[in-house]
Amino acid sequence: MAVIEERSRSEWQDLDRDHYLHPFTDHKDLREKKSRIITRADGVYIYDADDNEILDGMSGLWCVNAGYGREELVEAAEKQLRQLPYYNSFFQCAHPPSIELSRLLKEISQPQFNNVFFAGSGSESNDTIVRMVRRYWDLLGEPDKQTIISRVNAYHGSTMAGASLSGMKPMHRQGGLPIPGIVHIDQPYWFGSDRSLSPDEFGLETARALTKKIEELGVDKVAAFIAEPVQGAGGVIVPPDTYWPEIQRICDEYGILLITDEVITGFGRLGEWFGADYYKVKPDLMTFAKGVTSGYLPLGGVMVADRVADVLVEKGGEFFHGYTYSGHPACCAVAIENIRILQREGLIDRVKNDIGPYLQQRWRKLGEHPLVGETRMVGLMGALELVANKETLERFDEDKGVGAMCRDFLVNNGLVMRAVGDTIVVAPPLILTHEQADELIEKAWKCLDLTQAAL
Repeated sequence: MAVIEERSRSEWQDLDRDHYLHPFTDHKDLREKKSRIITRADGVYIYDADDNEILDGMSGLWCVNAGYGREELVEAAEKQLRQLPYYNSFFQCAHPPSIELSRLLKEISQPQFNNVFFAGSGSESNDTIVRMVRRYWDLLGEPDKQTIISRVNAYHGSTMAGASLSGMKPMHRQGGLPIPGIVHIDQPYWFGSDRSLSPDEFGLETARALTKKIEELGVDKVAAFIAEPVQGAGGVIVPPDTYWPEIQRICDEYGILLITDEVITGFGRLGEWFGADYYKVKPDLMTFAKGVTSGYLPLGGVMVADRVADVLVEKGGEFFHGYTYSGHPACCAVAIENIRILQREGLIDRVKNDIGPYLQQRWRKLGEHPLVGETRMVGLMGALELVANKETLERFDEDKGVGAMCRDFLVNNGLVMRAVGDTIVVAPPLILTHEQADELIEKAWKCLDLTQAAL
């Protein structure tokens, strides 16, 4: 007997409409339009219920780094599910998959990271950060160091703490967010500024907003600064070259913890194991999820530097925090095999030296289109800024929904990219070939033409 019955597209759509509340969705709008039903995937392509082939330019949700159809990952999950499908990490227990993954994560991380705390997602990982950072300072006899500084338009998840760390006003308008002790400074979004400063000048100015905020609050109140190496859901905001060195200097000067959220940028997306490696910063904590299993099973965690771990271990007693699925054995087994695939096939080096530079060069050509005001890309993570006037870089009125219009043309013509306002973003699987990169660019150009014609 099949676990899932065979149904027509319309039957799936009706059941979806009647029973499934989707994340980040206008439910009334979706019930009128009906969902696109995705039924299978292979390589860099997904297929819908009508068997339309669609190039997945978003790696699912920034996560399917090793591509779809990886039998090695399926086999790793199956083997572990047969041997030990579940046991928890409470009650002074452990199991080989979580221990081996801990060792492997230490191997691929910077030298200060010798410990990991497992969670089930990026949101859970960032919730863990809030608990861990505040506990650290409390144990050091500075319980008033509670405040974590984040950035406007950042995305760190949608749980209460994760959404608070996130700097997105629509999220904060729902649910009385942010929670106390979380504040935000400006993002390093040069294109979104008035562009009166050079990118390097702007990078320094936005980084130094951290100094101003620390001094405004008082360093005795500030626990940490958290940021994505490249802001993902905020529109692939690539910081100027001057930004991260200055952030590192400020954190070192004031002695606050530096946290990089690697949920999107980890596991090869930028052509290094982690975004911190790409930008040559030395964080005290790194959150991860998504690409650790290439999305095949849910897993997240926090890499904890010795500076923090030693205090938690030696001074802390019991840390009253954790999850039912912390270190889930099947998820850890898949993560182990996923990391081995990245190593065995040299996918991270390929992003750095082959497909990354190739797609970046092709991506820049889209900047010649009349609708495009700027292109940017680092590793396999990029954005197009859609503008009403290419000469002045004037933006479209928000209510025109130009980005959403372009996104719809894209998926209807066989390419998934995401709209963040009028910014179109891309993050394809790391296995993308040159031919598939060409296909991506050709379809993107066609859909820019369709958007221009519709306008």
